[in-house]
Amino acid sequence: MIKVRRYEQVDSIVLWDIFFNTVRTVNTQDYSLAQVQAWAPESFDMSVWERKMDEIKPFVAELDNIIVGYCDLQSDGLIDHFFCHHQYQGKGVGRRLMSHIVSLAIERNIARIYSHVSLTAKPFFERFGFRVVSEQNVKVRGEALINFEMEKWL
Repeated sequence: MIKVRRYEQVDSIVLWDIFFNTVRTVNTQDYSLAQVQAWAPESFDMSVWERKMDEIKPFVAELDNIIVGYCDLQSDGLIDHFFCHHQYQGKGVGRRLMSHIVSLAIERNIARIYSHVSLTAKPFFERFGFRVVSEQNVKVRGEALINFEMEKWL
């Protein structure tokens, strides 16, 4: 069973590994090597990452006490991060995290949830009823990447 819990600061390195390896492994199907290297750089200041995780206060998914994914929900409905470990995709981790976010949004009276979604994640979000608001071209460390603002009304 996949358990969702609140983030603890000791999780930050594992969450970086999930982010880094997912971008570098899974997102290469839709983005160039230069793009994924800019998005998830080899050397990154971990104190910046820790501050980001402390700021967004993600939820962590565990399967058999192994962290297999994480996501967040901000007060305005933004899902800033949503990542599943590349070796656990297709096993219900994303579904469990999305279910958690939707339930939490309803509980918090958030009428609209939205995210800036990669080409790779777009079909996943569409399966959960999100629709594209706009296509975006963003610059990350000098590389242009296409993503989509997607939303779901609850």
